[in-house]
Amino acid sequence: MTEFADCYWTSRDGLKLHYRDYSGPEGRPALLCLPGLTRNARDFAALATRLAGEWRVIAPDMRGRGDSAYAKDSSTYNPFQYVDDVNHLLDEAGVERYVAIGTSLGGLMTMILAMNAPERIAGAVINDVGPVLEPEGLTRIGGYVGQGRSFPTWMHAARAIEEAQAVSYPNYGIDEWLALAKRLMVLSSNGRIVFDYDMKIAEPFARIEAGPQPDLWPGIEALAGKPILLLRGALSDLLSAQTLEQMRAALPGSETVTIPNVGHAPTLDEPDAVAAIERLLARCA
Repeated sequence: MTEFADCYWTSRDGLKLHYRDYSGPEGRPALLCLPGLTRNARDFAALATRLAGEWRVIAPDMRGRGDSAYAKDSSTYNPFQYVDDVNHLLDEAGVERYVAIGTSLGGLMTMILAMNAPERIAGAVINDVGPVLEPEGLTRIGGYVGQGRSFPTWMHAARAIEEAQAVSYPNYGIDEWLALAKRLMVLSSNGRIVFDYDMKIAEPFARIEAGPQPDLWPGIEALAGKPILLLRGALSDLLSAQTLEQMRAALPGSETVTIPNVGHAPTLDEPDAVAAIERLLARCA
């Protein structure tokens, strides 16, 4: 496994937040890996292993996830606050320009980052999310986020993940479910296996699920002219093929790739995703 430094930064409201910093050359933009709603820096371990050394890779745990502190005020679990946190990280880490790699929530953050400071973005991967979020996908995610379940063994945890997400990864076997469980969960101090996030992130998500959604099309438009990769899982229930096509039309020169036999969201370890990211980074070097 590629070595990384465990680093910390402080948010504007005083939370101690964690990120993994994989070293790379100074002459290139850093890769800023932004995870999904219930995910953390471990989600990008395989991608970082492939790319570190050639690129500096920064993978943060957003507030309330992984090794980052939990917020006292659950209303701060929202994409605009996360972007503010990330901007502080970029300044403290000395990152002037970066390629954003955003999965789901991380893709929404990428759009907001583009609205705020497009000149810092050298390129972007937006993974299985867009300015229009399909109600079916929001309802499915809302059905499992924040439940706070715990499990006696990793096998029990893996089976629970399979039960909740088999629709997204129909070809997974038990080895893949175990690996996914270890991305999402940790062994707690009482010996039970628990999800590695603050259950209170479900509270503001419920408001997003109920709508109305913020207008993020300006964030897509702000990415125009940059190297952009738009990924979608063929079975996705959050990003429709129609919205993907509208995003492609708004971003001339972008590449769209649909990952077969995967729903929300591709892991970025699929062969088609790996090849597409390599093509994108060749345009950003």
